[in-house]
Amino acid sequence: MGSRRITTLAELKEHYPAEPAHNSLAKESEIVTPLYRELIEASPFCVVVTVGEDGLDCSPRGDAAGFVRVCDSHTLEMPDRRGNNRLDTLRNLIAEPMVGLIFLIPGVGETIRVRGHAHIDTDPELLASHAVGGKTPASVIVVEVTRIYFQCARAVIRSGLWDTSRHADRSSLPTAGMLTEEQGGFTEEERADYDAALEGRQRQTLY
Repeated sequence: MGSRRITTLAELKEHYPAEPAHNSLAKESEIVTPLYRELIEASPFCVVVTVGEDGLDCSPRGDAAGFVRVCDSHTLEMPDRRGNNRLDTLRNLIAEPMVGLIFLIPGVGETIRVRGHAHIDTDPELLASHAVGGKTPASVIVVEVTRIYFQCARAVIRSGLWDTSRHADRSSLPTAGMLTEEQGGFTEEERADYDAALEGRQRQTLY
């Protein structure tokens, strides 16, 4: 199979000659409108995209619907809950504040795309306002929104994302322990112990 790379904007335009539909541009806003606010507050999951010295990174974030707080038409707050302490997202934000977010809502085809700039805040009162079960997040990512718009449902429809009949059988796929063992991080015995305890450990350390 050969390769025919597109390397210039002119070539890209030639390959995609159609102009964007009017509504695909009209849906974009520079602020979080009341309707976009409703969608963000209904979302229990989003993907955070950042860029740092080593390149791009995507990180999943999730909690109860509304865990990303809409403070006003320009500002979002996202608590940084317990994780693996790699701190990829936070290190990237220190190097470069640009951020992208994609919000998903279970059962809904449209996704919400946000672009902006973010910083890390550790004010005690702010952390306390995001506490769950008396446990505060280590920090809060504050996003200043510059663009927001919805993505149509085609990707979700094609993927069957919310169709339970198409969900994968988890037992047929590699486990977290297997993936770590493959990279030399575990012995076979360590991997088995890790996988056996993983679900319980995760549920006990959510916050």
